[in-house]
Amino acid sequence: MGKFPVADAAMLKVWVCKKCKARNPAHSKTCRKCFGSHLRPKRQRKKETKG
Repeated sequence: MGKFPVADAAMLKVWVCKKCKARNPAHSKTCRKCFGSHLRPKRQRKKETKG
């Protein structure tokens, strides 16, 4: 991840619409663009391991 864990945590508190791929705030129930209710949490990247 990045240098700053606080910033990483804030960036991952996002919901993504499955229909139009728009990013929405963490507290949203519907999409801000298409008003759809099919939201998923933003995927977290796994830490890269060496070896």
